[in-house]
Amino acid sequence: MSTQPTAPETITVTSSRVVCDGASDIPGGAALGHPRVFIEIDAEIGYADCGYCDRRFVLEGGGEAHH
Repeated sequence: MSTQPTAPETITVTSSRVVCDGASDIPGGAALGHPRVFIEIDAEIGYADCGYCDRRFVLEGGGEAHH
């Protein structure tokens, strides 16, 4: 049986500024998450990762900054 690490969750967003708390999509999951962090996506890179839960936020449109 081989175990491979799973890829981090990827979320496509339309804004270059996102908020992550690690559990906003889990009903009643506030206690399961992490402190709320605001993440700014660099338009040249087109994505940013949460330092707590490794979720990757990908800016829709291939890196164009949307405000």
